[in-house]
Formats: sequence, structure tokens, C-alpha cells
Amino acid sequence: MGKKNDKKIENQEIELENQLKRALADYQNLEKRIAEEKSNWVRSANKDLISKLLPVLDNLFLAQKHITDEGLNLSIQKFLDVLREEGVGGIETKGRDFNPHTMECVSVQEGEENKVLEEVRSGFIINDRVIRPAQVVVGSAKQNN
Repeated sequence: MGKKNDKKIENQEIELENQLKRALADYQNLEKRIAEEKSNWVRSANKDLISKLLPVLDNLFLAQKHITDEGLNLSIQKFLDVLREEGVGGIETKGRDFNPHTMECVSVQEGEENKVLEEVRSGFIINDRVIRPAQVVVGSAKQNN
């Protein structure tokens, strides 16, 4: 009977050890999932805040077109530096092929087919996701009337 009880206790120990390992793995998976959800939430909050700040930057760019002021230029540069630090980048448009995933065509003019001729409003991405598409003028071959 002693050996039978020893074997039974040994089996119970193995089963309890396996349960403990499964519980630990479940807990670690839960920690990872919570960390990922928190990170996604923070990214989403950052994206929302940056989206609200972009019209301010648009106004600074507009003022820069009409005013030559070193303080304004420094303010714009600082604004762009802060955005870069947060993982925000501008969408390159001028002379590029029109990309409907990152650009919005607001006008078509005679010019090189499917090439961006002018940027009307800057577009921005964060972590490879579009925050706001760039608004552009796209070239089109001359149409016969």
C-alpha cells in the first residue's frame, strides 16, 4: 500500500505542477494582452490629439506663405520636431505618383499623367498609419474636346 500511495502522491504532484505551469502561462499571456491593449489605446489617443493639432500647423503654414518671419519659421520647425519625436512623419507628395492610400486628389490639371503637381494641404502618418491624407493636385494628359 505504501508504494501505491507514493505513486498516487507523485501523480498528484505532477498534475499540480502542470496546472501551475498552465496558470502561469495564462497569466503571462494576459499581461502581454493588457500591455498590447494599453499600447493601442495610447497610440489611438495620440492619433486623436495630433489630428486636432494639425489644423493649427496648417494655419502656421498658411501664415508662412504670406509672412517672412524667423520666429514663425522656428515655431513651425519646433512643431514638426515634436511631431517627429512622437513618430509622426509627413507624406511626401511633390513629383511623386498619386497614391490613393496616402493622398486625396482635390483637383486635376494638365500635366504629367498621375503625377502630383502641387500639394494643397500636408498629409501625415504615424507608425505607418495615415492620420490625414495629403490633399494634392494631380496631372492628367491633355483631353481632346
